[in-house]
Amino acid sequence: MNSPKVAIVILNWNGKKLLKQYLPSVIENSQDEGVEIIIADNNSDDDSINFLESNYPQLRIIHLGENHGFAKGYNLALKNIEADYYILLNSDVEVTPGWVSPLIQAMEEDDFVAAVQPKVLSWNKKDEFEYAGAAGGFIDKLGFPFCRGRILNVMEKDEGQFDQVCNIFWATGACMAVRASYFHKAGGFDSDFWAHMEEIDICWRLKNMGFQIQYTPSSKVYHLGGGTLSYDNPKKLFLNFRNSLWLLYKNLPRRKFYKVIVVRMLLDGVAAFKLLSEGNTKGFFSVFQAHAAFYRSHKKLQKKRIQLKKIATPQWHDEILVKSIIWKFYLERKRTFREVSE
Repeated sequence: MNSPKVAIVILNWNGKKLLKQYLPSVIENSQDEGVEIIIADNNSDDDSINFLESNYPQLRIIHLGENHGFAKGYNLALKNIEADYYILLNSDVEVTPGWVSPLIQAMEEDDFVAAVQPKVLSWNKKDEFEYAGAAGGFIDKLGFPFCRGRILNVMEKDEGQFDQVCNIFWATGACMAVRASYFHKAGGFDSDFWAHMEEIDICWRLKNMGFQIQYTPSSKVYHLGGGTLSYDNPKKLFLNFRNSLWLLYKNLPRRKFYKVIVVRMLLDGVAAFKLLSEGNTKGFFSVFQAHAAFYRSHKKLQKKRIQLKKIATPQWHDEILVKSIIWKFYLERKRTFREVSE
């Protein structure tokens, strides 16, 4: 039987330094039959292309012409790639031997599995989970994302507590394997997101379509994190707060819609004043700019919600925590996945 065609696609923008450090591990550990490594470049001006052409002439480079951001950049690149499966990989990820096959095997064995993520550990602290994905993503009843191994900004040590395959709510965009046909059937990433939350958005859409998102610990990678924007960067904060509201508006079932949106906006206000109390004035304004952008996009979001209903009806899913992690974290002082999910 022929091996499936797998495209490992790394989206690059001015990432020469990261490519120089992390690409060798990807090439060394991705020699499986049928696997191709592709660099999609968002119009870098830092000599990334010259570096790649000089040192890795065997790699295919897709030139995107301008910086489209994460979501649109991947959408445009993947339209030009013929493969059974895509593995979307950040440029600041170090992979390990045998990392590809468990991701693909999970989808080969079950047609209902649309996407899979590996165990994501910190590159800086190898025994600790990394913020972006950890051991699989979830959201709580108010739409706040968290992970097994990472609650808000607190990371757990990897002690084998998440060494079982399981269904999750979302797979991290830092390293996500996705079935190509399902990705396109779902409409790809929402390009308006630019970056952040777009992987949660498409995973929610895929789950609404009846598919599963899965985590496998048999594949392990190390993520630097903050390779493009630091976690407290004002632009990153703006995108996270705006895109979180977009995510909820598009995907919440009708019976949950108004209550969740209103409570989230109130909590965003609390978060803004917390940032201000910590001296992050730019972050404070980022939250209110995000809300202003949300209001301005209301009509477009209405149209998107109507369009998405043609694909699948917005639903609540078993992987959504029926509790508030904000309450658990700040008031009950719970810091681990097991504690908040009890």
